[in-house]
Amino acid sequence: MSESPRDTDPQVLAVDDVFGQPWEAPDDLRITGVSTVVTAPEGIPLVVVKVTTSDPGLVGWGCATFTQRWRAVVTYVEEHLARLVVGRYPGDIEDLVRLVRFSGYWREGPVGNNAVSGLDQALWDIAGKRAGRPVHELLGGRVRAAADTYLHASGRTVEECLDHAEELVARGQRHVRLQVSQPGWGTYGSPQLDGVTDVHAPYPHGWRVGEYLTATPKLFAAARERLGDEIELLHDVHSRLSPKQAVVLARALEPYRLFFLEDVLAPEHWDRLPEVRAASPVPLAVGELATSLSDAARLVLAGGVDYLRCHVSDIGGLTPARKLAAAAELTGVRTAWHGPGDTSPIGVAANVALDVSSPAFGIQEGHVYAEAVHEVFPGALRIEDGWLRPNQAPGWGVEVDEAAAARFPAELSGHDAWAARVRGLDGGLLAP
Repeated sequence: MSESPRDTDPQVLAVDDVFGQPWEAPDDLRITGVSTVVTAPEGIPLVVVKVTTSDPGLVGWGCATFTQRWRAVVTYVEEHLARLVVGRYPGDIEDLVRLVRFSGYWREGPVGNNAVSGLDQALWDIAGKRAGRPVHELLGGRVRAAADTYLHASGRTVEECLDHAEELVARGQRHVRLQVSQPGWGTYGSPQLDGVTDVHAPYPHGWRVGEYLTATPKLFAAARERLGDEIELLHDVHSRLSPKQAVVLARALEPYRLFFLEDVLAPEHWDRLPEVRAASPVPLAVGELATSLSDAARLVLAGGVDYLRCHVSDIGGLTPARKLAAAAELTGVRTAWHGPGDTSPIGVAANVALDVSSPAFGIQEGHVYAEAVHEVFPGALRIEDGWLRPNQAPGWGVEVDEAAAARFPAELSGHDAWAARVRGLDGGLLAP
């Protein structure tokens, strides 16, 4: 590959304003700074990007939360991204996010796309504040009043899990995800059990796929008996099955009418999703592990998914997500954006703006934040009777109290330590 002109041409190097405004802007408002705020009021590192402008009172906030590699995102934003956009007009959102993506040459991936997302969502926040309207109105306005949500019920036993589910139903939830613990260290989405799986195995605490395939239908049989037929039930496989195993599980769950079955295959095997979906009587939700617009778009356009489950900041923010929502609408796919505790309240506001403005909406994953989170993020949305409603304030309607955020410093994620122990009985690593 030849060297770029910027590396070789003295005339290009001599240009002082190489990252300046490429065309005439409608006014003199400019981006003056891009920085990050990292905070962990629930122990989960949350990264938000702050974009300041030449109007001292006009600041935008965007979600850039990649919990497991948050320090890399901070470096990307503050040492690489900021210099590309300072001095630019903040209304050119599409051009600015494309500039950041293309300038790295090797593009895509969660570190770069979370950095881009922080910028992108902050610029949408600024656009809403300048217009004096909430972001969802800039997207075309509402097609529904609120977004229905699901929350997670879990337990060490089936009984404990269903007790938790009944508590959520009593609070107004109509959709509940169920996860129950399994012996060994590979349990996902429910409390860790310390018991040995097989004392004679090379890795005694290993995860057994056979036990999982047997236990999961029993969980949902018990759930239907206790919760009845009116509550929608969901389950997350967490990417650990082969295509054949995924079909076996889906067919075993057919009598219990799941709303969806999530992440049956690891991303490395997403090319097999269309055949699994064709054989599955249960709707499939996939996309949480997509790290680019193009990867997520292939899920929709190749016919491998019923519900698209992207973590919006992992794919680059609101701008690519609204394109995916349009593609989903045209292909009969529904959206179910990722939204648990590793999504900041800014990210939740972006999810809900998409939910209420897109005909393709299916369901929204929810999380009940601790009060400390609401202190750090004034205006953070609250689930009421199972519903999330967007703020009517300009932009996202969510701000960041930087003094409060500083009281909750972030440490490295504990996910690494957990993932290192997710192994089979033979000691081989499994997709966590």
